[in-house]
Amino acid sequence: MSIVIMVGQLLLGLSILVILHEAGHFFAARAFGIKVEKFYLFFDAWNFSLFKFNYKGVEYGIGWLPLGGYVKIAGMIDESMDTEQLAGPPQPWEFRSKPAWQRLIVMLGGIVVNIILGIFIFWMITLKYGETFVPNDNVKFGIVPGKIGTHIGLKAGDKIIAVNGKTIQHFEELISSKVLLGNTQLTVVRGGEEKIITVPGNILNDISDYGIGEFVTPRTKFAIDSVVKGSNAQLAGLQKGDSVTAVNKVPVTFFDEFQAELLKYKNQKTDLTVKRHGNLLTLATEINKDGKLGFKDGSTGIAIKPDEPVTKTENYGLISALPVGANRAWGMFADNAKGLGKVFKGELKFNKAVSGPVAMATMFGSHVDWFKFWSLVGLLSMALALMNLLPIPALDGGHALFLIIEMIKGKPLSDKFLERAQLVGFVILITLMVFVFGNDIVKHVIKK
Repeated sequence: MSIVIMVGQLLLGLSILVILHEAGHFFAARAFGIKVEKFYLFFDAWNFSLFKFNYKGVEYGIGWLPLGGYVKIAGMIDESMDTEQLAGPPQPWEFRSKPAWQRLIVMLGGIVVNIILGIFIFWMITLKYGETFVPNDNVKFGIVPGKIGTHIGLKAGDKIIAVNGKTIQHFEELISSKVLLGNTQLTVVRGGEEKIITVPGNILNDISDYGIGEFVTPRTKFAIDSVVKGSNAQLAGLQKGDSVTAVNKVPVTFFDEFQAELLKYKNQKTDLTVKRHGNLLTLATEINKDGKLGFKDGSTGIAIKPDEPVTKTENYGLISALPVGANRAWGMFADNAKGLGKVFKGELKFNKAVSGPVAMATMFGSHVDWFKFWSLVGLLSMALALMNLLPIPALDGGHALFLIIEMIKGKPLSDKFLERAQLVGFVILITLMVFVFGNDIVKHVIKK
């Protein structure tokens, strides 16, 4: 059932994006009197569709191949590669008969709609939910670095106070693009002294491998929230509400200290000092092969209740939410563009930068969370706008590039050139799709 929910959310999100993107082309074409022959969600490859109907001379339908969608515009060389209609003389209602500037607007219509949609979604999210964040001052005990944070030189208890010399207001800034795009300097307070830690330009490769949780998280105190029946934790006598104060007489205050001490006693026995209702108890326990109070298979036997930093929520009205939402949307567009730039510079591996349908379905999750759903749809809308701007034949950006060249030259490129370019672009896109899908599967298998 969880897979059905993930796939259902993915298809719903993509359907919204594809329909509105193609509607941008559709209405721009109709506004200039250009005939549109087909409007399809997904591709009706080999003329096979799941559903279709005709309305006012346009065939609307749903194809069987869920790799996007299209509008077939009369007199245009597009992904259908239907060149028969171009054999006759140009008709006034055809794409090729219109001025280059009108054709350019038609080609950019889908991108414009995706940008407007992304801004609108984040505007509405900001209006409904506001902005919830952790003030950096509330991270009282500093940070705990994961594998990635440790690798660049961060240590447990460090307090990160500035990024590139600018004081941090929200803890979330540390896991935002301003840091993770790399070549960033973090000002760290350690033992009363300020230090500079440099975030390398290729850190996104590690983020792709290990996840954002392996960069930094707030350092927290903790208590036992629940104990799994039959685990070493239960056999030792641990109970909900207990606070572990020492492992083998070594004091522990924070959860990362507790984890580090347990790892020293893998496959061994040790004593825990526990505070319960104001009294100190000593409990003997076994530690499993992964350094946890769990089972022989390595799983854990406890859930902890961390003393999380207090969050703050800022709420906005209809008007004040607009610039906040627009900034979020444009920020995502810019971040994706910078990420592509890193790929071309060699700082980010291409297979680490791209995600396909498997990864996207996983991001939506196995249960319906409308905040997450619309946030991802907004993100994907901005990513789709950027992708379609790329000057690859068969994409909107490729068509737009050829039209700009035509406007500069003062005459159109030949139909033969456009046909070949469209074919090359189609091959490039299919190759990319196969690579991205395969890359998704490989990542999924490796993680398992």
